[in-house]
Amino acid sequence: MMTLATLPLVPALAALALNGSDLGTSPGASMAAPPGGARSTEISVLTYNVRGLPWPLAQGRAKALKAIGAELATMRREGQQPDVVLIQEGFRGEVSDLVKASGYSFWARGPSRFERASGAGVENGRRYAAVRYPSLGEGWGKFTGSGLHVLSDAPITDVEDTPYIYCAGIDCLANKGVMMVRLALPGAPSQIDIVNTHLNSRRAAKVPIARSLQAHNLQTEELMSFINAHRDVDRPLLVGGDFNVRNAPDRYDYRSAERPYQVVSEFCNRAASPCEGQAVDHPAARPWLRSQDLQAFASAGPVTVRPIRIETLFDASRSGPRLSDHDGYLVRYRLSWDHAVVASASPRPPLELRPKLRGGLGVKVIWRR
Repeated sequence: MMTLATLPLVPALAALALNGSDLGTSPGASMAAPPGGARSTEISVLTYNVRGLPWPLAQGRAKALKAIGAELATMRREGQQPDVVLIQEGFRGEVSDLVKASGYSFWARGPSRFERASGAGVENGRRYAAVRYPSLGEGWGKFTGSGLHVLSDAPITDVEDTPYIYCAGIDCLANKGVMMVRLALPGAPSQIDIVNTHLNSRRAAKVPIARSLQAHNLQTEELMSFINAHRDVDRPLLVGGDFNVRNAPDRYDYRSAERPYQVVSEFCNRAASPCEGQAVDHPAARPWLRSQDLQAFASAGPVTVRPIRIETLFDASRSGPRLSDHDGYLVRYRLSWDHAVVASASPRPPLELRPKLRGGLGVKVIWRR
């Protein structure tokens, strides 16, 4: 849900009333047309927990958020900015300063503090007590929204979101959840669905590990249900966020066979599908458990998706102070399709941006240019 701002939304609607093939090419996307029917384009996605916590939980975060926006602006001037940025823990109002500095044309935000879950819960959640540790934040209500944001150079044409029903410990004070944006990716034969999420923390939740694990597992079920309910199976899917799975195989492995996506770090760890920037390690090392942050993908219809390059941003190697307690995790994907197959399909309807007013609280997408 996005709070309405004083921005020229009407020109945006007019500009988007055209076919996706007429959008042109964004700085980060490349279009290839080799001989024959093969076509491809690329998209880079950064997922970054910016630690935008309010005072007194953290200090100096307003300055850090502005610095992140400035660094994204520097990348833009150099033509190196990610095409899409998925933000977690963007709880503070200064996220708007980050967005303004970064130069992204489209901005969407996930569940607000006041939004309630749209799903009916999951079967395994029936015996989960919503409040068991009231002294550790459970049952107090929501003090912040989800902290989820998506920034994009390509038009965001639709947004779906929901808070998670289940939570544990101090994580319950934030309205953590999941959001999905639909992008009109320049050069691609269809739009693309991108999911951003933030799952319950482990030890930081302050409750017993068994309690936070149960909440995390239930949120994993909610995440998969949300994706299955809202993604278009004929469109490519990208997923990113703070999954809170570092050194926690019991969290990562829960219902892994049912995922509607492949995890990038697992895919790139296979000798048959290496990715630039990630060394192939022994499977027993499980390198995907070395970070809280993950990205994932799924092909759809005539479009094949695969990650081709991995990069870490905003890490300890940069000059100056570290801007968050997380590194930025950047993945470049290649989308490929057979032009002849796509051309023979039914013509696409004109691209349309639907503001979708909800509850009088504003539109869900802001156009900033």
